Amino acid sequence: MNVTGHTRSPASIRDVAAAAGVSYQTVSRVINGHPSVKPSTRERVLAAIDELGFRRSATALALASGRTRAVTVLTANTTHYGYASILQGVEEAARAASYAVGISVLESADEAAVAAEVQRAADAGGGLIVIAYDPAGVRALDAVPVGVPVVGVVETPASPPGENRPWVWTDDREAAYEATRHLLSLGHETVHYVAIPSSTRRTSARTGGWRQALKEAGAPQPRPVQGSWGPAGGHAAGRKLAEDPAVTAVLCGNDDLALGVLRALHEAGRSVPGEVSVAGFDDAPHSAYLTPSLTTVRLDFTGLGRSAFALLHGVLEESAQVAPHPVSVPELVVRESSGPPPS
Repeated sequence: MNVTGHTRSPASIRDVAAAAGVSYQTVSRVINGHPSVKPSTRERVLAAIDELGFRRSATALALASGRTRAVTVLTANTTHYGYASILQGVEEAARAASYAVGISVLESADEAAVAAEVQRAADAGGGLIVIAYDPAGVRALDAVPVGVPVVGVVETPASPPGENRPWVWTDDREAAYEATRHLLSLGHETVHYVAIPSSTRRTSARTGGWRQALKEAGAPQPRPVQGSWGPAGGHAAGRKLAEDPAVTAVLCGNDDLALGVLRALHEAGRSVPGEVSVAGFDDAPHSAYLTPSLTTVRLDFTGLGRSAFALLHGVLEESAQVAPHPVSVPELVVRESSGPPPS
């Protein structure tokens, strides 16, 4: 607001040009990263942009470049921690690049419904990011029409995908392997596992990492208990596990499942970690504040979202090599819920 009490209108590209003493065409070239601008001129224009608080118009940039500066994220869920954090990372990276972000929720895994939703998103223009952690997401990734720029956020693939599959992922297999090794190192004979649903019918990467650690240690391999995504599924699984006195260590496919398991063990009178150790997965914000605080594996889902957008941005701007890659190294966070088995 200026001294007369009236709201000041946003600075325009011509205001920036006047303040920097250049043409508005030069300001446009600076905004779009054109290499023909002298460094001293570029610095002067950027200083004027900062001083005036100029904000680039996504519409104007689209008209100038001939490209739709927007991406659509297709996802079956927007509330679970991993999904929501990926969306946060995509939005942060897109905003920094002056791209708009839309979200298309896959309300059904029905093949026709998924195909229709994918087509609507593709018709909107721009690029697509598909979170393929569930059957609906996997079908959506497969249904993207040829020629539409797309990046998939996927479970850890069984083998490296080809360059025609621009995917990003976290190393869930390694994360589950390390968490299981930690529990075994405390002296537990074996580790039981409460599994999240897999995006496909094959064994998930998290289940595979858990099983690999048990096999290498020569430990018994109990059958995984199938859970859901939320605490209710963990509570149901935990009630079953609490009935078996031989259960002394439990790895959960995510922290919400672990929350349910902790509650079930408490109701059964089995102390954690005195009688049963519990470890989770993802390091959701509430994990450090449970009682006991939860041992878990930290995965950078927000960074995963940023990387997904960066990969797609390279495709859209034709400015980067497109190659699938894992993102971030999982980090084991040891807290109060894990300890040695009862003597």
